[in-house]
Amino acid sequence: MKLNNPGTDDWLARDKIYHVIFCFSINIVGSLIASHSHYSFLRRRSIFLGSILSLAAGAAKELADQLGFFHSAGASSRDAVADIFGVFIAVFVLTVWRRRRRASQVEGLEMV
Repeated sequence: MKLNNPGTDDWLARDKIYHVIFCFSINIVGSLIASHSHYSFLRRRSIFLGSILSLAAGAAKELADQLGFFHSAGASSRDAVADIFGVFIAVFVLTVWRRRRRASQVEGLEMV
């Protein structure tokens, strides 16, 4: 499998921002859907499941690039890094949000 030439694949290219936003969004949506499941094992692992879904979507996009489904020079390791970065940002945001939500629930219980 031939990857893009790093000289033609800038780290700060517009498509890297798209990769970050794409994986961030898929992670957030997937995690929120899993967190509202009737099954507790899905709710407990919602951030992990969203991350796996997001990384799988990013990998599928790179595979499609390599196979020529999109107008692209092929798979890019820098695109994959941007995908991972988007997942890390989403995991951070979701973790902070979950902790704040739990803390506010505990405070609400203490007031009763």
